[in-house]
Amino acid sequence: MRFSEYKDAGNTPPFDRIFKIFSELIVHTSGDVEEALDWLVELSKTYAVFTDDYGLEEFKQDLIDKGYIKPETKDKPGTGPSITAKTESLLRKHALDQVFGKLKKAGRGNRSTRHVGNSSEFSGDTRPYQFGDAIEHIDMLESIKSAQRDRGMDDFQMDESNLVVREEFHQTQMSTVLMIDISHSMILYGEDRITPAKKVAMALAEMIHTRYPKDSLDVLVFGNDAWQISIRDLPYLQVGPYHTNTVAGLDLAINILRRRKATNKQVFMITDGKPSCIKQKDGYYKNSVGLDEYIVNQCYNKAAAMRRLQIPITTFMIARDPYLQEFVQNFTETNKGRAFYTGLKGLGQLVFEDYAQNRKRKL
Repeated sequence: MRFSEYKDAGNTPPFDRIFKIFSELIVHTSGDVEEALDWLVELSKTYAVFTDDYGLEEFKQDLIDKGYIKPETKDKPGTGPSITAKTESLLRKHALDQVFGKLKKAGRGNRSTRHVGNSSEFSGDTRPYQFGDAIEHIDMLESIKSAQRDRGMDDFQMDESNLVVREEFHQTQMSTVLMIDISHSMILYGEDRITPAKKVAMALAEMIHTRYPKDSLDVLVFGNDAWQISIRDLPYLQVGPYHTNTVAGLDLAINILRRRKATNKQVFMITDGKPSCIKQKDGYYKNSVGLDEYIVNQCYNKAAAMRRLQIPITTFMIARDPYLQEFVQNFTETNKGRAFYTGLKGLGQLVFEDYAQNRKRKL
């Protein structure tokens, strides 16, 4: 995170100015309020975040008074202050604003694959009338223009050949499982890969909740094992001392989607790409050196199984290693899914665009 992006414009009230920085820090610290406040103190030594008139204690009290954090309680000593549900919701909205802001700046906010079908949303495209088309879908203005071009206004007549029909989007109800890799490699090599993944997950959750309320989003994380988490858990997500059990994540994704009634189902997987662990009856089989053939083949088998269930996997590969990209390419071909070799830059835009495209076509 670059602090220069959050410098005071001059007229912003001190709480609002500092809270903007705090909102970013709280995601980086996985919900640890005291660590985020410590970072603010350190930043203030260089950038004068706090002033003589408005310091750390005043800001902390405002956070409590405005309902953004809860102070440490007597029945849970040593736990420190914690963020509230209000803050969790706000973080999701901020994440959504950040992703959509970048989409608008890049001019990439409305690219979607269109598929003709029965729906109530028109695409803006037209075609000649065909027998059986619904009367309410006829574009009368374009039909009149067609007749005028053919015969002119002096002898105006309109027949079936002049009728123009508005095309439609094929709107679908979508069930999505978002898989987030929380293996140790997600914070190795001096690169924080987990924070952008969390932000994308929060933004996607907020978008589905506000724009597509009939869709479902389930989030799971995978390390040595895989487990489902709630949307509320996203700000607190941390990388563990884990290997990468991709197969366990895919197994759990299948189980979740089997319970969903939507016709269209999909999996989004954010990972740095290298499966290194499988759980067996007698324990874990692990190999973090290279790509283990036994583990890789298990991943391919799972990808093929999901293809047979008509569950496409879109992999967002956030590492650049050529041999890992080759694995993802083979994995994607086996599943007949999609893959993006994005790094961290542009991750949110790609996730949102792919989600929008998939909603407009039958998977």
